[in-house]
Amino acid sequence: MSARTSRPADRQPSRREVLRPAELVGGSALLALFAGVIMLIGSRSWLVAVIGFGVVFIVALVVIALFVQSIKPTADEQADIAEQDAAHGGSRPMLEPKPGPEDERPSGH
Repeated sequence: MSARTSRPADRQPSRREVLRPAELVGGSALLALFAGVIMLIGSRSWLVAVIGFGVVFIVALVVIALFVQSIKPTADEQADIAEQDAAHGGSRPMLEPKPGPEDERPSGH
């Protein structure tokens, strides 16, 4: 049974999909470590190096997360998202208000 024909509950994520968050955090940590070492060499102060490491780690993590969010999903990913939405009761965005009795009144007042 291939991943395309299986139901969403039966699908097991690939190793690459599972390790993707660790890759992103690891990349941010490497950038921060590089910046921390440069700051330690330049200032010879552990406090400045640790603060620089923390700041660069957070900034790199946010920037990488924003880049990842800007990537448009492929057709296979969109089909998988649609299958998961259907399995969980629809594809309504979570922030969209649920229709209520006040929505049925005619507007124009």
